[in-house]
Amino acid sequence: MRTKSLKKNKINVVTLGCSKNVYDSEVLMGQLRANNKEVAHEEEGNIVVINTCGFIANAKEESVNTILEYVQRKEAGDVDKVFVTGCLSERYKPDLEKEIPNVDEYFGTSDLPNLLKALGADYKHELIGERLTTTPKNYAYLKIAEGCDRPCSFCAIPLMRGKHRSKPMEELVAESEKLAANGVKELILIAQDLTYYGLDLYKRRNLAELLEALAKVEGIEWIRLHYAFPTGFPMDVLEVMQREPKVCNYIDIPLQHIADPILKSMRRGTTKAKTTRLLQDFRAAVPEMAIRTTLIVGYPGETEEDYETLKEWVKEMRFERLGCFTYSHEENTHAFSLEDDVPEAVKQERANGIMELQSQISWELNQEKVGNTYRCIIDRKEGNQFVGRTEFDSPDVDNEVLIDATQYYVKVGDFVSLEITEASDFDLFGKPVNP
Repeated sequence: MRTKSLKKNKINVVTLGCSKNVYDSEVLMGQLRANNKEVAHEEEGNIVVINTCGFIANAKEESVNTILEYVQRKEAGDVDKVFVTGCLSERYKPDLEKEIPNVDEYFGTSDLPNLLKALGADYKHELIGERLTTTPKNYAYLKIAEGCDRPCSFCAIPLMRGKHRSKPMEELVAESEKLAANGVKELILIAQDLTYYGLDLYKRRNLAELLEALAKVEGIEWIRLHYAFPTGFPMDVLEVMQREPKVCNYIDIPLQHIADPILKSMRRGTTKAKTTRLLQDFRAAVPEMAIRTTLIVGYPGETEEDYETLKEWVKEMRFERLGCFTYSHEENTHAFSLEDDVPEAVKQERANGIMELQSQISWELNQEKVGNTYRCIIDRKEGNQFVGRTEFDSPDVDNEVLIDATQYYVKVGDFVSLEITEASDFDLFGKPVNP
């Protein structure tokens, strides 16, 4: 017979999926802490909140497996309550309630007040910008908008996150000031689409103005842009990047594909010629810029010719950073009506082909950095190495600079000048130099 856990009411928040989910978990934990609740991130606790991802098949599988794991622990008496929130719960709540009924309650992406109520807490409206950050102290994500208005055929995010909603600029500045006061030096701006920022609130694309306002926040030294959309890109953002030293020469712009028939079917609103011209304009405006992109292979109807077009273009563009994913056939998306006709093995083979190509490009670009000195932020110490990043690298997804901790000492959280002594395809090795 199951016995009630003897642990006191400690809430363990488990986060799956992207940085936007990390941000949401941090807001949840900030609210719980303000309600004098004991809360932890991915530690032991007798009450568990799982913040799920429902974006593609692999992520959904991981979310379901995590829910099942904690339900089993509940049945064994190791935890008392299991709550589920986030994208998977938003998208499949009726199915989940039917298939995994032993979860105490399911909540969607905009159900924070109700989730807090279930946890015995009140939603505190006055806590604008208050979060319990889970990232290393020196950087934090700043979500500038929620939802997406883009009609991309393969994407289920609008189903889970709703329409685009920008956060008011003054709220974002206030939130950044609080983060800076807590030691954050780098803001990583996130949204489903950064470039749409302001259209709903201010009737114009206002990302450039937001960057200028955030650059005035004392203590913030780097501002990094994630998830820009190529169609309708506000070019004044490049002017700010060029003249404002705090705005990193870096952009994450998921392009997904380049063959015109695939772009049309994906409903991306652009062409190969327009996308290529946009990237050329980026490089002309900010020659030092590191461009990160993500691609999808195996989309319905993708021919060998489409794939070769993509490969040749990747060779030509020489992206500093690139990730490649296989297409996931998602119900209730526009593309779900198409036949998922590229075999799984072919999808994987194509993704591997792109990443092999990128590995070589990355190795060549990294060799060019050897002998140069860069201002780097030190994120953490791992074994016998300190781990840092240049302004051209984002945490978790890009290159890292590794420093031999048996020979050199650097302080975690500080900016340090590092000379690159060696480079591999996805790592740099450096030593501190006097500024």
